[in-house]
Amino acid sequence: MSTVDDKTIQDFDEQWTRYADNEGWYGSLAMFSDMITPIMSTDDFKDKTVVDIGSGTGRIVGMLLEAGASHVYAVEPGTGAFEKLKNNVASMERGKEVTPINKRGDNWDLDASVDRAISIGVIEFISDPNPTIRRCFDALKPGGEIFLWLCAHEGNELYLTFVKPLRRITTYLPHFLLVTVCHLLYIVLCIYRLVGQTVPLPLMKYLNTVWWPMTPRKRRLVIYDQLNPTYFKYYTRDEAVALLESAGFQDIQIHHRHGYSWSVKGRKP
Repeated sequence: MSTVDDKTIQDFDEQWTRYADNEGWYGSLAMFSDMITPIMSTDDFKDKTVVDIGSGTGRIVGMLLEAGASHVYAVEPGTGAFEKLKNNVASMERGKEVTPINKRGDNWDLDASVDRAISIGVIEFISDPNPTIRRCFDALKPGGEIFLWLCAHEGNELYLTFVKPLRRITTYLPHFLLVTVCHLLYIVLCIYRLVGQTVPLPLMKYLNTVWWPMTPRKRRLVIYDQLNPTYFKYYTRDEAVALLESAGFQDIQIHHRHGYSWSVKGRKP
């Protein structure tokens, strides 16, 4: 991985050390179902072994266990985040069915092949994700499936005209200043959502369906998550499909979730 990837890992390591809990809708099975529908369902993970790439503090791990996964391998490269992950896993009802792995997405190993590979909100923060996707391909059983959730370019064009210039500043801000910016933007977004109840505005489906059900603290974390990391890519539809095709996956399905992100699934032959 490049220097920019090292810095991005450090950015998230500090972020997840500060924001370690996964409370409410933010970490719920209902949100997981919303993420993967319609190309997968929670039943697709029942009694399956799963590797989760970029586990952070275990948000998706908890969702997978609640969905009935038989075992979850949680791959997280950050040192501080990995400690939070282990602590959170230890408090989970089925935490013994989780194997935390403190490795990067492209260099972990397992003793056995898995049924599913999943990565939600992670791949877009890796400058060259192809080695990570190939590593997932190698770890899957024949017929095994990969699922990715990625921020989309399509549907976010207007938003990106604002956030890209802003990120040139916010990626360099110390934590306390970035938090201040996020609080101000949170107020702006709340006003935007209120206006959007009567005037058609972009991204209202996302704000109403995904963002608003979170606690105010988690809503602000979503903003922080957009402005903090050094590297961030918004994928076009073709780029999202090519990620899986280039690694050898077949039967690729893609869904434009709430008009702002891609849900992508592929099968290993």
